[in-house]
Amino acid sequence: MAPIAAHPVRSAARTTLHTVTVAAAPDAVYRLVADVSEWPQVFGPTVHVDVLQEAPEEGGEQLLRIWATANGQVRNWTSRRVLDPAARTVTFRQVVSAAPVASMGGAWRIAPEGDGSRVELLHDYRAVDDDPAAEALIEQAVDRNSTAELDALKKTAELGADRAALHFSFHDSVRVDGDAADVFAFLDRADLWPERLPHVARLDLREDVVDGQPVVQHMDMDTRSPDGSTHNTTSIRVSFPDRRTLVYKQLRVPAAMTGHTGRWTVEPAAGTDGAWEVTSWHTVTLDPEGVRALLGPDATLADARAKVRHALGANSSTTLRHAKEFAEARAAGAPDGAGAEGARATT
Repeated sequence: MAPIAAHPVRSAARTTLHTVTVAAAPDAVYRLVADVSEWPQVFGPTVHVDVLQEAPEEGGEQLLRIWATANGQVRNWTSRRVLDPAARTVTFRQVVSAAPVASMGGAWRIAPEGDGSRVELLHDYRAVDDDPAAEALIEQAVDRNSTAELDALKKTAELGADRAALHFSFHDSVRVDGDAADVFAFLDRADLWPERLPHVARLDLREDVVDGQPVVQHMDMDTRSPDGSTHNTTSIRVSFPDRRTLVYKQLRVPAAMTGHTGRWTVEPAAGTDGAWEVTSWHTVTLDPEGVRALLGPDATLADARAKVRHALGANSSTTLRHAKEFAEARAAGAPDGAGAEGARATT
């Protein structure tokens, strides 16, 4: 009789529960949890979210790919969510996890409490091979991110109608009569920006390589403002060469802001044959206290919006102009050893 094969005994999944009370209506809180387009701006750990399959308006399944920081590293995974607006719940389960996570799921639950809401964030998870050291790392990341996300959700929801005055988006575009690969290469090669862009004083770039391609960039940059001052920002960028798109999130922002996200896109220009529209998109959330500290006690949010719009727009417009000149010079046959052939294989 053949011996019975021994199978490793898997430990039970670890579970956690984090809660917060929010002075806002449950439906308003639920909308912030359900609308993943807002997550990079609301939640500190979230860098970018791609909606692969949208849920119906009345609720149902949604498929997402998420990039977020955990224990100082950028992880990405694919998750399936089930949205239930009537019950104000969102359940989630990672379809494809990133090591050391073997599996993870959970739920958001929003319920009335007094004049506000009670939010519960549940997680269950396993580590690869039930490794205790990996479980400890996952526990730290889940605790840190859950606490940060609930704090951010509370702060954002409690702004109420004031958030509309603090939160705004804008963009700048330029038409390029050149090769899209050259334009994208210019934007992607941020390590060359100090020698290519007059407003970039210093830039340190570190890249995470996935499957042999550098798709996540960590940037520490000193930028010159139009008034001559210099400020430091740190950012994470995710590169999508197949879409000719770069998305980013600033982790360290200037004093007047609490959040800044954006993206660079290279798309066919409408009504043209072979030209490209290159656009810099910005989404900003202002910090009222930072605005007063920077512009004085009598400064208005309109003043701050105008100043931020001018500063960010001036720098992004400068980058767009130089990207245009770079690509059009190459299209005209001008030699440039730092051109597209100096770009990464991803471009």
